[in-house]
Amino acid sequence: MRHTHTPIFQPSLRDQLARLERSALGSLPGRPAVGGDFLRDDADERGDVPGWVMVTLMTVALVIAIWAVAGPALVDLFNTAIERVKQGLQ
Repeated sequence: MRHTHTPIFQPSLRDQLARLERSALGSLPGRPAVGGDFLRDDADERGDVPGWVMVTLMTVALVIAIWAVAGPALVDLFNTAIERVKQGLQ
């Protein structure tokens, strides 16, 4: 008779993929190896929501700041390029 083992904890596909990614990235040069970390329960490492919010807001602030400084130059560059294309088609 064959006995099948049913694990008590079955991680979701997303958890399994995240662990696989961490395991693969850990084997790259310059990255610490994760070794037995692959089977560890990561329920306490789901992410830091306030941290992600801060990163998102900082990214938005950087884009706005760069656009404020470089926006007019980019618009001029675009308009000049369009005019040159139009002149070339005539």
